[in-house]
Amino acid sequence: MGDVVTVPERYGLGPIKVTAIAGGRVDMAARLTGSGYSISGCSGGGGVSSEGEGGVGFSCGEGPAATINDAMSLKVVDILDAAAVLRIKPAG
Repeated sequence: MGDVVTVPERYGLGPIKVTAIAGGRVDMAARLTGSGYSISGCSGGGGVSSEGEGGVGFSCGEGPAATINDAMSLKVVDILDAAAVLRIKPAG
């Protein structure tokens, strides 16, 4: 894995790193650049865990877009074997 997606600073995250693609889910990790963190709407009940040093890990499946920090929309459009198509845009 190791694919990295750089997102605008206003989203409150550093670059998002894809850490695994398996079982219909995409696991990701990112460093926090803001003072807080929130995520909602990951298909399959995506989880959030501390990665230490102000980072988070999250896992999303194909389906409705997740909203991160009330600023960013992240949708897993398609998962094909060890590749995934993500759509990232401003929330709203």
